[in-house]
Amino acid sequence: MITFHELTIKKTHDLLVNKEISAFDLTRELLEYISDKDKEIGAYLSIRHDEALAEANETDKKIAAREEIDYLAGIPLAIKDNMLIKDWPATAASKILKNYRATYDATVIKKLKEAGAIFIGKANMDEFAMGSSTENSAYQLTKNPLDPTTVPGGSSGGVAAAVASHQAIAGLGSDTGGSIRQPAAFCGLVGLKPTYGAVSRFGLMALASSLDQIGPLTKNTEDSALLFEKICGEDKHDATSKAVSFSFSDIQKTADLKKMKIGVIKECFEQNLDEDLKNSIQNSINQLKTLGAEVEEVSIPHIDASLACYYIILPAEVSANLARYDGLRYAVNELGGTLKERYFKNRGRNFGPEVRRRIVLGTFVLSAGYYDAYYLKAKKVQKLIKQEFDKAFERYQLLLSPTTPSSAFKIGEKVSDPLAMYLSDIFTVPANIAGLPAISLPIWGKNKLPYGLQLIAPALEEKRLFQAGILLEKIK
Repeated sequence: MITFHELTIKKTHDLLVNKEISAFDLTRELLEYISDKDKEIGAYLSIRHDEALAEANETDKKIAAREEIDYLAGIPLAIKDNMLIKDWPATAASKILKNYRATYDATVIKKLKEAGAIFIGKANMDEFAMGSSTENSAYQLTKNPLDPTTVPGGSSGGVAAAVASHQAIAGLGSDTGGSIRQPAAFCGLVGLKPTYGAVSRFGLMALASSLDQIGPLTKNTEDSALLFEKICGEDKHDATSKAVSFSFSDIQKTADLKKMKIGVIKECFEQNLDEDLKNSIQNSINQLKTLGAEVEEVSIPHIDASLACYYIILPAEVSANLARYDGLRYAVNELGGTLKERYFKNRGRNFGPEVRRRIVLGTFVLSAGYYDAYYLKAKKVQKLIKQEFDKAFERYQLLLSPTTPSSAFKIGEKVSDPLAMYLSDIFTVPANIAGLPAISLPIWGKNKLPYGLQLIAPALEEKRLFQAGILLEKIK
């Protein structure tokens, strides 16, 4: 019997190439494990049983033929259900897409297919990625594997729960305001939000097009770097994508923090934080100093405006992006009546309350008389925040903050209070507003649940995040 708890991408690759396990047996046993374990966790919306076994068989054929295989070949991955895998359901956890099947592969999926990765299943999420707890899914509740009475975070909570419960070696989520990093913090994982444009968004269902990014959720930093290396880069199908020069081998050659200056964002520690979290962050700061980094306090004066800015820009883009889901072209049209009647009944019936709330907010801030007062002002504040980050990076190579204000909260605790739910993203949103790469690393205090240490780097400097993460993991 394979012990999934110990498997990382690197360990699994070594076992495969040394023929200590086969990709087929690994996948078969993992599918059996999922059929039992996921009854408790609820991480997956759909499982690609036959397809995953067929993909695993292809890897075994290459190994038998003594062909060199990619690090990702034969690696079972969980994929958030807002990314397209051709001929497979893609619901975004919404009833309006319950019968939709993708007609093409997302660019990240295409790249991972070429590498030989195995897509074990599509993971649960907040509907259309709107939420911070995965409680907004139209289909099921996902529990935090570390404490089933708490949420796994959101909106990529299904992927985080799958990886944390060892129902996948790693996974891909999407991050618009913290939807990779916050679940990573709650579930004790590493979560990377790449630079805006570093990873193609083609085939990702758009939430807020100027903020969305696809990134990995993994058990350690090394796996995060290996996945990022495979999915990053320019794509002709995404005009916002960037040419990225990144190689995992470069990290191993230059992993050194002795000349690195790290700024601790002062404003983030003026919030109401758990005392245990503060102590855990300080321990991490001490470890960074032990590794040779120079750590000091820095101010990002308008960072506190990030959340308000985000909740104007995001709903505005939501109202535009979700207009295509009109209840006629994607969902089954079960209602009679006029076109107008069918349109309103289908959308009203099949969109959840949080989705409707954000569409209404977005339509309001874009409406005549309010565009200048809200949306235009938010875009100006966004530019100011970007400039303040740029100024900070003139002196510092990395910036540091908590990922979240607390550890995972109880299921149902914040459902009736949208503002309290939104505030759980207060430390993650600024990196999206500024288009910067950020990583959440798991840290532990006296409480039984983990916290997240967030590091933010200048644009396209993911390498610095990986270097710091790998070195911190070595001394823990």
